Amino acid sequence: MSVNSVTTSMEATYSAYSAKADSAKKADTAKKTEEPAAVYESSASKAASDKKAANLKVANYIKTANDARISQLENIVHKLIAGQGDAYGKATNMWQFLASGNFTVDAATKAQAQADIAEDGYWGVNATSDRIVDFAVALAGDDPEKLEEMRSAFLQGFNKAKETWGGELPDISQRTYDAVMQKFDKLTGKAEETTATN
Repeated sequence: MSVNSVTTSMEATYSAYSAKADSAKKADTAKKTEEPAAVYESSASKAASDKKAANLKVANYIKTANDARISQLENIVHKLIAGQGDAYGKATNMWQFLASGNFTVDAATKAQAQADIAEDGYWGVNATSDRIVDFAVALAGDDPEKLEEMRSAFLQGFNKAKETWGGELPDISQRTYDAVMQKFDKLTGKAEETTATN
């Protein structure tokens, strides 16, 4: 046996083996391309998704807190205006209240009620309107949009007080309403806009 025949035989065997290996490699590559690729989610998109969920939670909390503030102002306006109406009624329409039979008022109570609704009294126009607007500003802060929401809450509370009273409120309550609206206008700049356009 010659060396050439051994070399030729080895080359033939190597070529066959090499061809098989190349064929197996191509089949393996084709198989890999048919399999679905792994899904990659970047940490940036996951962080954005987490941030969006957190922002939604904060937004819902802010909306709930804002709704609670509006409700608080409505309730306080209702109580203040209704209390003012009661004090006014005790001071000026004593006989009407007495005729209703709901309560009796002695002279000292009547005198105190008259002092309470005086210009500098606790239930006077200035003091009552100041309390309402101060409370609205405390709830709204410096946000003009929130201040307008507080104005709407005041109107709703005032209307509830009218219903509680059973119709038109006394003159003192209407003057308080006017004072509150003027103070809201001043705070929101509407009074300045009206003056500037005239």
